[in-house]
Amino acid sequence: MFSATKDHALYLTIHLSPNANTKACARAMANIATLVEQVAPPSTTDEDNEVLAGVGFGPSFLSKVYGKARKDFTHADRKGPLGAMPATGGDIFIHAKSNETSRLFELAAKVLRVLPPDSVDKFEDIYSFVYKNGRDLSGFIDGTENPADEESRAEVAVEKETGGSYVVTQKWVHRMDTIVSTAPSVMEGWVGRTIDDSVELKNKSISSHVARMTGGNAFEQKKQFEMVRQSMPYGTHSDKAGLFFIGYAASPENLNFMLDRMVGKGSDKFSDDIMRLSDCVASTYFYFPGADELKKMA
Repeated sequence: MFSATKDHALYLTIHLSPNANTKACARAMANIATLVEQVAPPSTTDEDNEVLAGVGFGPSFLSKVYGKARKDFTHADRKGPLGAMPATGGDIFIHAKSNETSRLFELAAKVLRVLPPDSVDKFEDIYSFVYKNGRDLSGFIDGTENPADEESRAEVAVEKETGGSYVVTQKWVHRMDTIVSTAPSVMEGWVGRTIDDSVELKNKSISSHVARMTGGNAFEQKKQFEMVRQSMPYGTHSDKAGLFFIGYAASPENLNFMLDRMVGKGSDKFSDDIMRLSDCVASTYFYFPGADELKKMA
């Protein structure tokens, strides 16, 4: 999931009913590979139309079916001067990637149907797309600071003891009118990078996005924490559009540091200027079990 780039992604968030059979739901989701093979049989697919998928679980759901994760990954509500990051929760999360949206749509249907009857309270399926060879809808290149190679990505994103990952998912709704009406130089100051080629600004505000994420506004500031981003744009002109943010980390400490920095919680009171361009309407933590852990669930 970390290295392969695909044109589209599925982000499926499922909230279960209070009376859902959680163990039956867990067994169904632990067999996600079987569902993937049904929509993309290995004998008839290649890299162009394969489907890659993983499954994550919320803290409450995981504790009912497997026990607690090694580290507490409870997501707290956050609010700062420029906006909020509401903890919207969720029990099951499917992250899948493919070059064909139709396969992702089919996979979402199979996931929902394989769950026991009446177990789903509500769900949201979002289908994303590559925009201008990897740019956000604001025009900035997305994921510039991702670790460069597979080994580095695994070091950042995978918990060594379990093979699992702690994952933050966020739905951002962009203020498209603000993006269109704001001078590029102003937005570059908010982000801390140039729009055209994503070069870091030598002189940037402590409230710029780069400064918030790295822990300081020095040029090429040494990062305190990292994650592997898998975010992509979504939406339509007739409704809302923005970025579905998803980041994998070996510890929830990485996630908490970055989200706290965005709302000015902790070390200082500055909020991330990126929140002048977009509103976070949903934010959740999930734990994606390692292969051995999924086998136990199945």
